[in-house]
Amino acid sequence: MTRTADVDKDRVSALKEQLRRREHEIALLRETALAVGSELDLDKVFALIVDRARELISAETVLLPLLNRDCNEYTYRAGSGANVDEIVGESLPLDFGICGWVWKHKRPWWRGVLSELSEQEKNLWEKDAGTLLMVPLVGRQHFLGGIACIDKSGGGEFSESDLHLLELFAGQVAIAIENAMAMEKVEQARREAEEAQGELQRVNKRLSAVNQELEYLSLYDNLTGLPNRSLFHDHVRKELKQRGEGDGGLALLIADIDRFQDLNDTLGHEAGDELLRIVAQRFASRLGPTDIIGRMSGDEFAVLLTDVDEKSAMASARSLLDALDQTMELAGNEVLVTAGIGVALFPQHGNDISTLFKHADAAMLAAKREKSGAHLFDEQHDAGNAGRFALVRELRAALDNGEFVLYYQPKLELATSTITGVEALARWYRQDGSYVPPDMFITALEQTGLIQRFTWWALETAMLQRNAWLKQRLDLRIAVNVPISVITDPRFISGLARLVERYSARGGITLEITENIFFGDYDRLNAVLTELRSFDIECSIDDFGTGYSSLARLRLLPVAEIKIDRSFVMDMLHSNDDAVIVKSTIDLGQNLGIKVVAEGVENIQTLQQLYRLRCDSVQGYYVAKALPVAELEAFFAQSKWTVQRADKAAATTAGDPI
Repeated sequence: MTRTADVDKDRVSALKEQLRRREHEIALLRETALAVGSELDLDKVFALIVDRARELISAETVLLPLLNRDCNEYTYRAGSGANVDEIVGESLPLDFGICGWVWKHKRPWWRGVLSELSEQEKNLWEKDAGTLLMVPLVGRQHFLGGIACIDKSGGGEFSESDLHLLELFAGQVAIAIENAMAMEKVEQARREAEEAQGELQRVNKRLSAVNQELEYLSLYDNLTGLPNRSLFHDHVRKELKQRGEGDGGLALLIADIDRFQDLNDTLGHEAGDELLRIVAQRFASRLGPTDIIGRMSGDEFAVLLTDVDEKSAMASARSLLDALDQTMELAGNEVLVTAGIGVALFPQHGNDISTLFKHADAAMLAAKREKSGAHLFDEQHDAGNAGRFALVRELRAALDNGEFVLYYQPKLELATSTITGVEALARWYRQDGSYVPPDMFITALEQTGLIQRFTWWALETAMLQRNAWLKQRLDLRIAVNVPISVITDPRFISGLARLVERYSARGGITLEITENIFFGDYDRLNAVLTELRSFDIECSIDDFGTGYSSLARLRLLPVAEIKIDRSFVMDMLHSNDDAVIVKSTIDLGQNLGIKVVAEGVENIQTLQQLYRLRCDSVQGYYVAKALPVAELEAFFAQSKWTVQRADKAAATTAGDPI
């Protein structure tokens, strides 16, 4: 009886101990579920899981192997117990060891699976089977990994009860792991978004600075710092608007430097630029605080004098000429510069901006023709532009007699060190052999209405030359400058179609237009450029960066190329502002899928820097100046650069274009 009572007592005690253990396990599971479920930091979740699992089934060591994103290996992300520091962080192939078996079968590993193993696997793992327990972690979306337990505390083996308890635990924490992983992705995405936002703000600041610089450059001449044509015109309009017709007191002066192109060709563009800077400084030093000076284009300056009469206006013009009396040192040479200045008064010679400029320009031409230095517009002799009519007759005769010729300046593709095209540039040598600078005769052609005829001559000549080169197996794209008045003429497309048909000139021709064309009829321009594509004729924006660019319009127009104005390229190695403009323009072109050509490359250092900036092509004196056809073909024969041929065989060499 006593023995039976003792047995019952032991049984009751054992049941109580088992119940107490179950209550502890349930409490631990509940506590773990709450703790893990409320924690979103992934590393803290991992640490909680291994600590609670180890306590739950009394294991010496618990490890948490999880699959990587590509599911080709697993990494021990956390551990609790003996020697875990040597293991945590290690990665192993997916099919390696017990973990590999669990991944493959999607089942837990414990001693009970030995009967299902092959003899080879059983011999490999039987000895330690009871000391290893691993259950899979399966989330709502995919397989995550597992919980691995090593060695039972106090010795012995893991039981089936330990297995079931760990499976229950794994089911609870798998969802928590998945949630924490999702939150980690969200947090990572947030950090990336913040970084992207920060980078966007930095880019916006840089773009804002560049835009401010571009805005400044759109109003001021980059070379001299003077107001450009657009800003100067605005100043004149404002002064005219503020004054009544009877107020008077204004004079418009137009100054044009003599033989500037000759000096430029002889001494080089750098010397020519220095000359313009010196002239601008000397002119500005002779003006009063209310007078305004601007650079119109090339070697032409304009001055607006306020509160003057005829006598004081002419005195100011002579003072400007006197400022040029002292020689200038250019490229190691002492140079004396002269100019012709035309003067028109408001309102005597015009009460609107167009008339004033027209009469001041006529007076300037008279000054240069008569070599008088300064010339006041004369109603009797200059009215109706008598001098200009003479120029019209001379220009028309030049067109009739074939006095104009096209020179061609090579364009070098940097990525392949290949001359892929040329720009056609007009030259005029009168029958007496005298040379007329392009700035002068192009302006005169535009002002006299002959620019249409001249442009069609240039296009036809370029197409003939391209065909001649194709017969020599030279595949060179020829760029021709086309003024806005020509390209927006309603008859332009039909006329071009006839030329293309006549000379089989589909492809190989590029039309260069200035970026001021953006201020014209945009819809008409877009239609014309779209039509050009049907002829395989490309469009290039010349002198990019010197006018009021509309990036939104540039993005929408079918433009194949932009040309960075030489005024930015020339000083990019010495001017941080110019370097920023050049790099930004190249980046802009790449982002829009538009080729970028840099003009004014006159030394190897500039070429190398443009190559590093991934500029597409360059042209300038370092490659070659504009040459007549015979000299250009001789240059091709001895050039260190490859010339693109019709069979394309020569256009495959890539490398440093040095």
